[in-house]
Amino acid sequence: MRRLSSCLGVSEHPLLELPTSCPAEVLSVFHHQHFKRSMVQRWAETMWCLELLLPLLLIINDASCQWNVWVPRDISAMTNSCVVIPCTFMYPSGIRPYRGIHGIWYFGQPYPQLFPPVVFKSRTDVVHESYKGRTKLLGDLHQRNCTLLINNIGTEHSGRYYFRADLGGANMYTYPDYAELKVLDQPNIDIPEEIVSDESLELTCYAPDNCPDMTPEIQWMYTDYLPDPEFSSDYLEESNTAVLSNTLTFTPRPMHNGQLLGCRVYYPNTTLVYERLISLDIKYAPRSVWVNVSSEVMEGSSVTLHCEVDSNPPSRISWMFGDEELLWDTASNISLSLDDVTPANEGIYTCVGNNGYGVMNTSLYLAVKYPPREPTVNNSMTVLEGTSLALHCSTQGSPAPTLTWLKDGELVGTITADELSVLEIMEITPQGDGQYRCLAENEHGRASSSLNITVEYAPVLLEESKCTVVREGVQCVCMATGNPEPTIEFYLPDLNITINETDGRYNFYTHTDGHTSTGMIKLREKGERVDNGGPAVNVHCSIYNMYGRESVLLELQQEKKYMMAVIVGTIGGVAVIAFIIAAVRYVGHNNKKENGNPRQDVVLENPALYYSAVKKDKQNLRKKVLKTELLGSKFNSILEETTGEDGDYQPVGPMAGLERQELNYAALEFIGARPREGASGRGDDGSNYTEIKAK
Repeated sequence: MRRLSSCLGVSEHPLLELPTSCPAEVLSVFHHQHFKRSMVQRWAETMWCLELLLPLLLIINDASCQWNVWVPRDISAMTNSCVVIPCTFMYPSGIRPYRGIHGIWYFGQPYPQLFPPVVFKSRTDVVHESYKGRTKLLGDLHQRNCTLLINNIGTEHSGRYYFRADLGGANMYTYPDYAELKVLDQPNIDIPEEIVSDESLELTCYAPDNCPDMTPEIQWMYTDYLPDPEFSSDYLEESNTAVLSNTLTFTPRPMHNGQLLGCRVYYPNTTLVYERLISLDIKYAPRSVWVNVSSEVMEGSSVTLHCEVDSNPPSRISWMFGDEELLWDTASNISLSLDDVTPANEGIYTCVGNNGYGVMNTSLYLAVKYPPREPTVNNSMTVLEGTSLALHCSTQGSPAPTLTWLKDGELVGTITADELSVLEIMEITPQGDGQYRCLAENEHGRASSSLNITVEYAPVLLEESKCTVVREGVQCVCMATGNPEPTIEFYLPDLNITINETDGRYNFYTHTDGHTSTGMIKLREKGERVDNGGPAVNVHCSIYNMYGRESVLLELQQEKKYMMAVIVGTIGGVAVIAFIIAAVRYVGHNNKKENGNPRQDVVLENPALYYSAVKKDKQNLRKKVLKTELLGSKFNSILEETTGEDGDYQPVGPMAGLERQELNYAALEFIGARPREGASGRGDDGSNYTEIKAK
């Protein structure tokens, strides 16, 4: 509300005295209060006082006044009734209206250029459609009174109202201060933020009294169930408007929570009636906590514990197990679900309700039937070969469980009908390595626990370790088992060489399968011959881990098929050569007899050459695949063989040269013959010849 004191200077002029007949509300207007009394009887007195005071105030403050207006900031009315908006305006003293003073009331906004709805216009009757026949100016604009009456108002008329003064020419001004009208379709009820059970409560119903021709009355409804209700009426001013009120006083109980109360406002001698209903929200501490009865359940099954609490507001409900809070929620009820119940779930469960106004709780006992618990066994362990062990298994169950020890699925321990079983293992061997499981059983079920025992031991050489003569040289294989897995090295004492990685002369391979390690080398040279004709091979295999080391000389095994092929081929070749020599001698002897002159030298221009072809037995020279199977791992030492497109044998490697030279040649020179100049002992194709001279 724009105050007049800054413009009229009431507080600065003590000589200004108001007539004693003026209502007190008029005095409060000029002392920063809005006036309001019984509208019908005192409205005329108020207008008379304003007319009396305005000329005097204008004389005192004319020099300092500017554009100012006073209207109530907030005012209310019931629908279909009327409302009076008090208004007083000021304008600069230097302005002299030469065509009179005109006034306009706008709705919604103060800017004419935006074409706000016109509520009232003093010069014409042109107003917005929703205000036709509804508005009337009660004040005298020449007396600077712009009070407005609006009849038959509806909720669509709620909003801000602005006044505009038109003094002619450019002297037009829309005051920024506004009166905000609230049109109500039901009365207001003042409800405390909190209504607590067993504490005195006051509820007040309000009805605006801003229509001069109509005075409201107030009644309370649905109060018959209330204990000793009391009623009182009052007339007061609130936010610069007149308000009629009626107060209901009583002491609520929890049973009253949610019940209805109503306030009715009506205007006598009219059909206007307004009602409002409220539901009582009574705050009270928990009155009851309900839970399931105590029960028994089977382990592994599910159970749900319910709890309901009667309180307002809803309580914070908690399910407690001992001192542990399992679940909570702010609600009227809560359910605790226990899935796969175990013996650990057996005990007392308490439901606690707390809403800030009080606390209440109720308990139940949950019993659990159960099969054996999961057995407790030793931790998995790593032991050295020869160690003695005692494996413990303990559990709980009802009735007493049967305990059985299993190793890798096979029974190894005594069946014991007790809650404790001990399995003793004396001087464990590598075969004791594996998984041990303790199985507990009773009529309600079974449970088991396992542990792993890892046995560590020094490396042991396997009988598959040996050296073998192959086409490309000698192949040596060394196999050993141990835990941790043994490391394998080859040692050649003749060369003072330790082989544990790929070398230019040796191919070194390693492979690990579980606790078994395999190493292999290939010696590309067979070495010198010993007395028995075999290759001289001296290879040591060294195996070791953290528990020991062992070194052995690997035994040499000949490749029988290969050796037989070499022997047969050699014998066959010697026989063929001997046959050729004999044939040549025979032919030469016959020629000597026919010529009759055995010492005559004859020069042969083109001496005849006799060839003898020696075909080697390919089938006997073919190498086969040597396979060595070692504890599930296969090492194939394959000396490659290929066949041609026609399926004939195609040798590779060092034997290829032997089989390509399938023909052995012999050049024969007869007695007395001289070779032709330029003759050579090498054939055109680069073959080597053996010259045989007959003497």
